[in-house]
Amino acid sequence: MMREGCVFLSLVVLLTLCGVKVAAVGLPPESAPLIRHYYKVHNTCANVEPFVRQQVKAFMEKDKTIAPKVVKLLYADCMVNGCDASILLDGPNTEKTSPKNRGLAAFAFIDIVKKVIEQRCPSAVSCADILNIVARDAIYFSGGPSYPVFLGRRDGMKSDAAWVDLPSPSISWESALAYFTSKGLNVQDMTTLLGGHMMGRTRCSRILDRLYDFNKTGKADPTMEPTTLSYLQKQCPKKVKLGQPNPLINLNPENPTHKFTNSNYKRVLANKAVLGVDQQLRYGGDTYELTDQYANSLADFKGEFAFSMSRMGGLKVLTGSNGQIRKDCRVVNK
Repeated sequence: MMREGCVFLSLVVLLTLCGVKVAAVGLPPESAPLIRHYYKVHNTCANVEPFVRQQVKAFMEKDKTIAPKVVKLLYADCMVNGCDASILLDGPNTEKTSPKNRGLAAFAFIDIVKKVIEQRCPSAVSCADILNIVARDAIYFSGGPSYPVFLGRRDGMKSDAAWVDLPSPSISWESALAYFTSKGLNVQDMTTLLGGHMMGRTRCSRILDRLYDFNKTGKADPTMEPTTLSYLQKQCPKKVKLGQPNPLINLNPENPTHKFTNSNYKRVLANKAVLGVDQQLRYGGDTYELTDQYANSLADFKGEFAFSMSRMGGLKVLTGSNGQIRKDCRVVNK
């Protein structure tokens, strides 16, 4: 079940190498103003991508967890109010304060990258574009695909915790698909982007229902492979002692170094997924077909992941005179 999008991205790479200006065709309609090498075309920061890549490479030599952190940050930004970097804004009622965004990280790393870019190209590159480039490069240095990032986004000037409608990790595949569809994405994007759970961590509180009270039955999810269930129950006790932190566990116990792999799909097929929404991929027609395809072909998964990340990165973008170019990603310009 391959899309024309992967062929499109390959063509983009070829045309870019030939010096052809390429717009974001094949992505969500609102992303159309975005183009490859926006800052080079407009002569405002021609080397922004090499600058960012250098920072990501250096940081990931010390901290491999940065890849899942920035991918999750980009998802939390784009899926709520579009890719406008509103997730980065500080304030008492901003998106980052929502309970649904508890655990988000990498804000300080984005600050570092933004400071470097500001030193080289003052007031030129948006935080929204930086976040998209950082995510792409972090994926690449984890062993994933490197793909063209269409640029030209501007930063939002508002952020509201009330906007955050991220779904529970225990929902059905039908509910998950309804959510992705409401944002302008499709079943292939959903199945592909959930593959991002091949790396990263989650809090035990997000899976306690699967381990101890599945669908309010007072029992564990009966579909979970017994060895996996036993392992997770040891990592995540039903109750923690007063004062103890909510334990962190790997989303993919087979991938503690947070490499880009297709192993999460293999775990889904074996009923070993940590998150309920991932395990649900086994029960939809198209989602099962794609899960099986990706489990058997890392190359297919890489190509489709690149395209779905590009599509997500084009959701409800601000361009032209809309929004602003923040000097500090945490605050709106005065």
